[in-house]
Amino acid sequence: MLNTCQMVYHHKNCLNTKKPYAKPCRLCIEACPHQAVSEYREIDAKKCTECGACMAVCPSDGFVDRSTDLLHTYLEEHGEIILNCPQAAPLGFEIPCLGVIDGDLWLALIHAAKEKNVVIHTGKCAECPDKKACALSVKTFKAIHESWPDHPPIVIQVSPDQPGEAATPGTGSPSRAALPQKEPAEKRGWRKKGWEKLETILPGLTADEAYPIPRTRQLLVKRMQAYPQDKMPIPALQVGNICTSCGVCAAICPQAALTKRENGDELTLIYEPYKCVRCQRCATICNPKALEFVPKQLSHRHYTGKILLHKGSPKHCTRCGKLVFDNSEPPMCVACASSSGDSIFNA
Repeated sequence: MLNTCQMVYHHKNCLNTKKPYAKPCRLCIEACPHQAVSEYREIDAKKCTECGACMAVCPSDGFVDRSTDLLHTYLEEHGEIILNCPQAAPLGFEIPCLGVIDGDLWLALIHAAKEKNVVIHTGKCAECPDKKACALSVKTFKAIHESWPDHPPIVIQVSPDQPGEAATPGTGSPSRAALPQKEPAEKRGWRKKGWEKLETILPGLTADEAYPIPRTRQLLVKRMQAYPQDKMPIPALQVGNICTSCGVCAAICPQAALTKRENGDELTLIYEPYKCVRCQRCATICNPKALEFVPKQLSHRHYTGKILLHKGSPKHCTRCGKLVFDNSEPPMCVACASSSGDSIFNA
């Protein structure tokens, strides 16, 4: 019998595929608590527990759980949101683990709590083999809570799935028949059934799917669009006054979230938060360390719009006139500084 895995690797969504980088992203490999993800992003089905840690840490939906579409449908259509992990009592829509909930999905769940009950049932996480994945998700939630202390409340309760143990009172027990379910086999078309069977035999055929914006980001923006006046604390890029206008950050961005524009002697840097997946490449490669991500209170208009992040003028070498992307004074290129015996690195 073949081992199959609920997690799918969309290689075209992977940042390493979108724009190769000298230091490839390894978040999925490093986050997996069971060392189930190889250097080639292949999943060992014997080791994988489908905890979702790889999915939550991936900035661009490189890894996605197959039930993601069903979960999002449930979140959008139901008047009450009740989720449970496999170790908890089956009181709602079962998610693989809290580990699948990334920052965007936490924001969407918290914002949904302003109009309906949001309850998450978990097992005893300390005894669960996926506790590291859960811890990553909880850390993300705590960061959001610190930047949004008066957010609508959501309830997280420990409700172990043990025989004879009573369900948590006051949360309700929705009928599982009302939850999104797969179509009966007899109602699915022959083409769909054939594809599903082939996918079971040769897992990964559906991994060719690609889309520029992660699905949880799309879900969050739908909520923001319905409440255009609401603001949420969203990590956004900020530029310090030590920026040299070199534009390397725009060139290295795999999402095209940064654009450098030149108009005569004026250089501008345009930022689109909606496209940004906060992979940190721009902040890492910035030589003067002028870039950082900080929580910003953003509305739908600002989140999906374009922001003038920086405006500056190019500097020219005082000797040869070449463009200089350095904060040293007087501006001087490396060649001229070396020939004059003055090192810009010792300035």
